[in-house]
Amino acid sequence: MTFSICVRERYESDGVDHTRYGVAVTTRLAGVGTLCPFANEHGAVATQSFVNPELGRRGVEYLADGLAVEDALEALLNADEEAPTRQLHGVDADGTFTFSGEDCKDWYGHHEGDGVTVAGNLLTGPEVLDATVDTYEDSDRSTPLPERLIDALAAGHDAGGDKRTDLTVQSAALLVRTTEDYEDAPFTHDLRVDATETPIADLRETHALARESYEAAAERAEEE
Repeated sequence: MTFSICVRERYESDGVDHTRYGVAVTTRLAGVGTLCPFANEHGAVATQSFVNPELGRRGVEYLADGLAVEDALEALLNADEEAPTRQLHGVDADGTFTFSGEDCKDWYGHHEGDGVTVAGNLLTGPEVLDATVDTYEDSDRSTPLPERLIDALAAGHDAGGDKRTDLTVQSAALLVRTTEDYEDAPFTHDLRVDATETPIADLRETHALARESYEAAAERAEEE
C-alpha cells in the first residue's frame, strides 16, 4: 500500500466541545478503502504495507475499550509475527502512534505531528509525506475535513506519490468520525473510489456529489 494520513481535531458545535477523527489513503491497487482506513468516535487508524486489516479493526476496537492509541497498536504489533512488514499509525483523543517495520519497501517512512500522523511505502521519496502533512497542517479549519483530507492526498500525489507508475489501477478512500451525535451521519464522511486511473480526482468529485446529495435530502426532509 502507499500513503495515508490520520488526524484529530477539536471543535465546538452548539456550545459543546467535540473531537473529530479522519483518515485518508491512496494506492496504486484497487479497493484500498476496504483494507486500510479505520475510525470511530475514539480515534483513527491506518494499516498498510503488507497490509493486515485486522490491525485496523482491532485497533479502533481497543480505542473504544479505553486503551491509549500507543498501547493498543503496540500490543497488536507485539502479537503479529509479520510486524516487520507492516506500517501502522493512528491518533486518539490524547496521543499519536507511528510504526514502520524494517522490511517495508523503499522508500518508506512516517511522521508524527500535533494530532496528525502520516506514513507511506513504495513512494518516490520523503517529499510525499512532507507535502501531505504540510498541506493538512496549513489548511483552513473552516473547510470540511473530508475536503482537506483529499487536498492532503492530492499534495502527496503531486509530490511523487507511489513510485509504481506501471500500475494504472488505483484507489483512494476517506473516513471521518466524531464524538458529535448525528441522527444521520453525513454521506460525505465515508467515501471510496475502488478502481480508477485518477483516484484522487474521482474521490474529490465523489465528495462533491455526496455533499450535494446530502444537502438535497436534508432540504427535502425539512419540507415534509
